[in-house]
Amino acid sequence: MDAKNLLSVHKISKSYGIKTLYKDITFGIHEGEKIAIVAKNGAGKSTLMNTLMDPAIADTGEVTFRKGIKIRYLNQQPSFENGQTVRDILYQSEHPGLDALRDYEAILASGDTEGMQAALDKVEATGGWHLEGRIQEMHGRMNLPDMDRTVDHFSGGEVKRLAMAQLFIEEPDLILMDEPTNHLDLDIIEWLEEYLINYKGALLMITHDRYFLERVCGTIYELENLQFYKYEGNYSYYLEQKEAREVNEAANLHKTKQLFKKELDWMRRTPSARTGKAKDRIDRFKEVKKAAKKRIDDREVTLELNAQRLGGKILELHKVAKSFPDKLLIEQFNYIFKKGERIGIVGPNGSGKSTLLKMIMGELDPDKGKIVTGDTVVFGHYTQDGIVNKDDLKVIEVVQEIGEYITLKKGQKLTASQLCERFLFDSHQQYSYVSTLSGGERRRLFLLTILMKNPNFLILDEPTNDLDILTLQALESFLEEYSGCLLVVSHDRYFLDKLCDHLFVFEGGGRIKDFNGRYYEWREEQKRIDAIRTTVAKEVPKEEPKKEKVKTKLSYMEKREWDELPGQIEALEARRDALNAVFEGAEQDPEEVAAAAEEIKQVLAELDEKEMRWLELSEFDYE
Repeated sequence: MDAKNLLSVHKISKSYGIKTLYKDITFGIHEGEKIAIVAKNGAGKSTLMNTLMDPAIADTGEVTFRKGIKIRYLNQQPSFENGQTVRDILYQSEHPGLDALRDYEAILASGDTEGMQAALDKVEATGGWHLEGRIQEMHGRMNLPDMDRTVDHFSGGEVKRLAMAQLFIEEPDLILMDEPTNHLDLDIIEWLEEYLINYKGALLMITHDRYFLERVCGTIYELENLQFYKYEGNYSYYLEQKEAREVNEAANLHKTKQLFKKELDWMRRTPSARTGKAKDRIDRFKEVKKAAKKRIDDREVTLELNAQRLGGKILELHKVAKSFPDKLLIEQFNYIFKKGERIGIVGPNGSGKSTLLKMIMGELDPDKGKIVTGDTVVFGHYTQDGIVNKDDLKVIEVVQEIGEYITLKKGQKLTASQLCERFLFDSHQQYSYVSTLSGGERRRLFLLTILMKNPNFLILDEPTNDLDILTLQALESFLEEYSGCLLVVSHDRYFLDKLCDHLFVFEGGGRIKDFNGRYYEWREEQKRIDAIRTTVAKEVPKEEPKKEKVKTKLSYMEKREWDELPGQIEALEARRDALNAVFEGAEQDPEEVAAAAEEIKQVLAELDEKEMRWLELSEFDYE
């Protein structure tokens, strides 16, 4: 049976003033399809998504949803009203099961026993218990605060997780998502990826997360040059087919331009013959002229900046510690940076990653320890805040505040305007106000202001948020050739795997693990350790039944044994605690963990045996 169509989009167009975002776009979404939209920043991705939810936004065209389907939309920055609790939001649904649950709770509170059975039957009939289970599941899975907490002071990540939990509770037929991985920590991102892979409903999302594009999506649409290109496949297939399409377009454009030259020559040579049969050729000339003037937008972000030389001493952290009244973030952390190091920082939201960066930059003082920075170090700090208090300035003015010129690798100098061009800000956009830029364009401008200072130590705090794939690819290419030090906080697994061969893992409780390897290697190690722990827990011998009490006196040898048992038990307990510390310590060598797992099974078995023997002997008369 063919999958049912859920959404039909027919020739929608949208312009803002003289700028056309997209024109005559037509596509559809069927049951079970998982589709992604990719495009350059400012091309209109989010506008297109908003148009689907509110077709009145479009200048022309139609958007039609299948009657009776449930649709939910998760935008980039969800928000809730102050005063709302987690409970209010999670139980905020049009589902009849929730209405039944609310009625049941009201009857329960009132003590009306007569209506109790009817209320229970209604909950059962409407699937209320299943929905209650979904709410509890999502509350735990998204690591949300207590049900009675208000959202007034929630972080961006907490708001995003709450909105996502609310969406998944309802299990809609079609989910629309705009950059769903922004502001989420890595554990939630990995869970979300698996959830969406197995999700039975349809999915349409905007994302720059290339692992999502690779593993979740079966179709990718690219919005480019006002057109919508369809690629039936994942991210790898998209890259291959996009390259083939662009090669073909370039070849066709070249042929068209050659034909245009011939037609133009004919038009110039035969002015008197443009009647009768020549009319068809004149019409043809006009079409060829139009096609030849077509401009393929193949501009890319170009990064060729000249990092300043680093001296012998770069950055040293000596027994650095930092805590706040309610939380220990960093305890006794030591590290000496070497030239060319590329370190990624990972860990849950709120674990202290950004705090470490602020201490390195001198924006926060450590509680203990010291941070020593080399004389030749020039930091470039890309923060999550981005461009602040610049909305009333033009793009070119923001760049000129830093400098009128920038020196590239080979000594070439670029003006501020030329540099803007390399970052895809054309002459029109350069004189646009920052307030008019899209989120991704603001991020790109901020990146430009950081890199044009030619730093030799780059600190990037979530640099991939809101950047389009083309800008990400250009940034990655630049960083691969970058000779300075690199320190990156990121939730983008693809970005980390590609650039960082060393990790600082924030484990909580002030512990920072220094892991020599890439992100995927660390995740594999974590999976192995978790598997060992599970195996050990299953293999610990169960307590044997107590032996029947025997009313006799201890022998001489039994007296000696009983006297020695407490010391033996104490020694075994100490060894058990030492082995457990191997699993919980900041430094976890796989071979050491495996050896500890084998030994702890023997220790636990012996400890159990000694304790049972002591209990047996303690029941005898000691004379």
